[in-house]
Parts: sequence; structure tokens; C-alpha cells
Amino acid sequence: MTNSSALEKVHKKGLFGDYENKNEDKLIKISEEKDFLILQIAQYKNSLISVHNIKVDGLVFNNESLKVACNNDTRILWVGPKNWLLISRKKDLLKNIFESLKETDFAITDLSHSRAIIELEGENSKEILKKGCPFNFDELKKDSCLNSVFHGISITIDMINDNPNKIRLFALRSFGESLYDSITDSCLEYGYKNL
Repeated sequence: MTNSSALEKVHKKGLFGDYENKNEDKLIKISEEKDFLILQIAQYKNSLISVHNIKVDGLVFNNESLKVACNNDTRILWVGPKNWLLISRKKDLLKNIFESLKETDFAITDLSHSRAIIELEGENSKEILKKGCPFNFDELKKDSCLNSVFHGISITIDMINDNPNKIRLFALRSFGESLYDSITDSCLEYGYKNL
């Protein structure tokens, strides 16, 4: 059995929207990201382990709301009290995680194939999200994250960089096409480039 991406039937490469007579480098870039290890890690309420003593890929679990601990390969998003989303290109981390996080203290759920991931890059990326999300994106900075909705679709937003704006959106795979259509529709006035 082969894996198919959540957006393989809708994500077509090219230029779209109002892109004519605009510098191609200034257009919003949209890409589908795939092949990530995505784990939801929840610490049990009765667990007495301090997460500050645990490292995964050299990263400590952050207990500060809306913050991301990261390196070049791995990002650990705080998504709620004692709840994190780990995203990594290193699929072999799974063994290390199960050794570091005892099953008596943590619930670990592999979400790798249950998420559609869309990445927006460009100076108007936040403007796109403002069209369908109630969050004040002027406050969103590099290495911060949040859970919200975009046109009624539950999403997790990860601000990868802010120069230029690079934002990764996670949604349930079954809502991937709807989210993609909403995002690309919101990009039409600026023009966008699918990578």
C-alpha cells in the first residue's frame, strides 16, 4: 500500500490569482508539507515528572503558553497545559521518545498520517489568515503557535519565521482540501505561487 498526500488531487504547481505585473518573489508561496513525524504528547494529571528534565532531540518541553521549542529538524509546540505537538523530519525519533517518556506519565499518539499541512510564505501571509481566523495576527511572532479556526475548520498554526513570514497550518486530513480551497481563495487578490 502506498501513502497518498492529503492534497495530491488539488495542489497544482503554478501561478494563480492576481499575479500579473507583480514580482514573483513578492507573491505568497503555498506548499504542501509532508513526510513529518507528528506526535501528540500529553502528560497525565497525576504525573509528578518535571518536563524540564526531559529532552527530545536536544529540546526541552516548554510549559509557556503558545511557545515553540525548536531546532533545524524538530519543533515542539505547546498546545495546552501538559500537552504538546512534536513535529520532526527525523522519523527515527520515535524510539528515543518512547525511551524518554514513560507510559505511566505520558500518552503518546502518532498523528503523522492524520494531518494535512499547508505552508504559507510571504509578507502577506498573516493577511490571508486574518480573513478567516479570529486571532490578532499582529501578535504572532517567530516560534509561537496557537490553536484556532479558519472558516470553521480547526487548525494549529505554527509561526516558523517572521522575516519573511513563514507559517505552517495543520488540519485534520479529512478537512485538508476544504482548508486548502479556503486558503487559496483568500490568496487570489494578492496572487500566489504553488510550489
